[in-house]
Amino acid sequence: MGQWLIKSEPGSFSFENLLAAKEQTTVWDGVRNYQARNFIRDGMKMGDKMLYYHSSTAQPGVVGVAEVASEPYPDPTQFDPRSRYFDPKSTSEQPRWFAVDVRALEPLPRPVSLAELKEDSALGGLKVTQRGNRLSVMPVSRAEFRRIVRLSEQEPGGA
Repeated sequence: MGQWLIKSEPGSFSFENLLAAKEQTTVWDGVRNYQARNFIRDGMKMGDKMLYYHSSTAQPGVVGVAEVASEPYPDPTQFDPRSRYFDPKSTSEQPRWFAVDVRALEPLPRPVSLAELKEDSALGGLKVTQRGNRLSVMPVSRAEFRRIVRLSEQEPGGA
């Protein structure tokens, strides 16, 4: 089973929005980066766990745990001319973009800030901590996933 970190701006779709969604599930669509698309299309499997990360906020960080609730499928927004994610080069025979359904599992006991992620030596390889990383979907190792959940159970600065 894989582990992932997915990023969303809380003003667009927060973890609280996911918790309030029907069956605490939503489609994770609108990804328009080829590397992130490849992670969705080629890597994600139903049941994979996800860390839900809030970006573009005063204190970015991981706020919850979710899971992949479907197999990858063509992102329907690429075919809708009214959608801001419309892609006129995509066809149903050769879709360019993929989505998955995401289901909330639980909020973390406390958010784990980007600053904490950067300070933790066990998380040195975490892509989200690398300068200039704009991916909305990225893999994390099982050890990184567990470490972040453990950090959320401790006071900030605790080990």
